[in-house]
Amino acid sequence: MKVILIVLDSVGIGAAPDAADYGDAGGATLQHIAESVSGLELPTLQKLGLGNIPTLLPSIPPIPGCPAVDKPLASFGAMEEASEGKDTITGHWEMCGLEIIPGFHNFPLEFPSFPREFVATFEKATGRPIIGNKAASGIAIIEELGEEHMRTGAWIAYTSADSVLQLAAHTAIIPLDELYRGCEIARKLCDPLKVGRVIARPFIGKSGAFERTEDRRDYAFTPEEPLITERLFDAGVPVYAVGKIEDIVAHRGITESIHSGSTEESQKVVEQFMQKEGDGFIFANFIDFDMLYGHRRDPIGYAAALRQTDDWLASFLPQLGKDDVLLLTADHGNDPTFKGTDHTREYVPLLAYRPGRSGESLGIRRGFYDIAQSLASSFGLAPVPRGESFLQRA
Repeated sequence: MKVILIVLDSVGIGAAPDAADYGDAGGATLQHIAESVSGLELPTLQKLGLGNIPTLLPSIPPIPGCPAVDKPLASFGAMEEASEGKDTITGHWEMCGLEIIPGFHNFPLEFPSFPREFVATFEKATGRPIIGNKAASGIAIIEELGEEHMRTGAWIAYTSADSVLQLAAHTAIIPLDELYRGCEIARKLCDPLKVGRVIARPFIGKSGAFERTEDRRDYAFTPEEPLITERLFDAGVPVYAVGKIEDIVAHRGITESIHSGSTEESQKVVEQFMQKEGDGFIFANFIDFDMLYGHRRDPIGYAAALRQTDDWLASFLPQLGKDDVLLLTADHGNDPTFKGTDHTREYVPLLAYRPGRSGESLGIRRGFYDIAQSLASSFGLAPVPRGESFLQRA
């Protein structure tokens, strides 16, 4: 048996009950994308039951172009995040069984975002000054400061509404290995502050035409208790990580990882790991939705990316064996029609497909950690501290 957990990065399905606390009241990633393209046709996801999920949420509108079906192929539900935050680490770690309360530390959005002592220590350790030191969109700050960076060799350091410090550098000025070393130094300095991630953001090109590369790396805060990946690994279950998953789980409990940089590449890696003999857990993040379209507020591109994944799913589902399980969900929202450029606090969809079994309602799950509990029960492990399983051992 293989269980494949695919995180459709940022594909939220409507404002969570506490969305107003995050300034996100009214956010609805899937619904607003669908409105932007006059209806979102996702035939595979619709057959699985994506359109049935809003029927469980009276406060959430349906998805235009993707209505409910009478007999969904997958069991369907929605998950409400229990932890404080709306970032990648918080969402993924909660799926892995943790609850992050209090949430990770967020830097101030205004200049200077980073503490003076932090900046001084980092600059001394790396031998380079920093510029930026504020909250910004990654593309925008590279365009704003890229030329100065190339002239001075300074780090471009910035944050966002998430618990994150990002270091951007042109690969012709600061080679990748030096950028990664700089991130490792920043990670150690961020640990006492409980910052969720340090992210390496390499880019190339010339002023006016800078482009980020796919050599991004995430350096996560170390989890304070075992993740489900570790529990599975320790029990002898192979754990295969796809995309940025290995970085997100701080390299804990991973048998094999392929660090793919795009959704299409990650899809190929998932298929590759499906060919492994025996049981296993495949944990994948499909990054393009968030990275290329959510943060850049591009609903048209986001819709096209959803259709591409829907087409891929149509070809992938027949590859599953009768005992395999496919789980589809998201880690947060990122409504590309919403104000700003940050994530949105939303319910996330949950689809659980088992070949040959009819779907049923999974209801509203109070905590993403129901996934960790379901993985534990599915592989015959002892229960994890939180959550209720929606899967039983095959």
